[in-house]
Amino acid sequence: MSQYKLSHLELLETEAIHVMREVAAEFERPTLMFSGGKDSIVMLRLAEKAFSPGKIPFPLLNVDTGHNFPELNEFRDRRAKELGAKLIVRTVEDALAKGIATQTPGELSRNRLQIPTLLAAIEEFQFDAALGGARRDEEKARAKERFFSFRDEFGQWEPKKQRPELWNIYNGRVQPGQNMRVFPISNWTEADIWEYIGQEKLDLPHIYFAHDREVVRRKGQWLPVNDLLPPKEGEEVKTLKVRVRTIGDIMTTGCIESDASEIKDILAEVASARVTERGGRADDKVSESSMEDRKREGYF
Repeated sequence: MSQYKLSHLELLETEAIHVMREVAAEFERPTLMFSGGKDSIVMLRLAEKAFSPGKIPFPLLNVDTGHNFPELNEFRDRRAKELGAKLIVRTVEDALAKGIATQTPGELSRNRLQIPTLLAAIEEFQFDAALGGARRDEEKARAKERFFSFRDEFGQWEPKKQRPELWNIYNGRVQPGQNMRVFPISNWTEADIWEYIGQEKLDLPHIYFAHDREVVRRKGQWLPVNDLLPPKEGEEVKTLKVRVRTIGDIMTTGCIESDASEIKDILAEVASARVTERGGRADDKVSESSMEDRKREGYF
């Protein structure tokens, strides 16, 4: 008798769906972080499959920095509307106006300012779990997290106090004010994400594919020219065919020169890349521990 064997992607999909269903079973008020980026788009598809034929049983949450690529915001709103999903958007601008967040003089990126904005949203809606699309292969601090990542009453993470997850058993117990960050696609790689996008024929913002864009060379990377990031005196503006591998703050997200217009071309680029996916994110380069420090404070 032949035995059916799951493919690599099917195993990853099954694992992620299992984690999502565990969240729905164990928590009272979960939410799914949705930015319109490729990883969160994959997460949305997995949630659709996990709870089909019903609707996704929790709202989508987005922290808008005000420095997002416009293409992401348009995609975020359109996709949520197509699914009939409840989308909650909380902005850094409002957090600054209310004194929830405070900007440091000279600080360009607003990624750090997402922390108090997110924590305030979690408190506002009393979310006890937040699902996100972080993966272990992205960055060494992310590699330290487990599927269920506990946050204390202050939204803080302590990597040395993580709960064991033996035999795929997840401890989701939290006290009032505490919450869990949950990462169903922890074991996926950048290549897995793109293979899954191709398999599922998922729609994506066009900036993930090669397109013409005005850019300037700054600190070893091509940064997109926009109203928030005008060229400095003496900088040469070039129009190049570029794409983004990962999307963050438009002030610090680098573009890569690329002719990749199809997923097979992107997979070839990923296979030959010598720089990590987040290597083009300038805000990750502030210090070796910058990402881990931000995560300890509550960053997703």
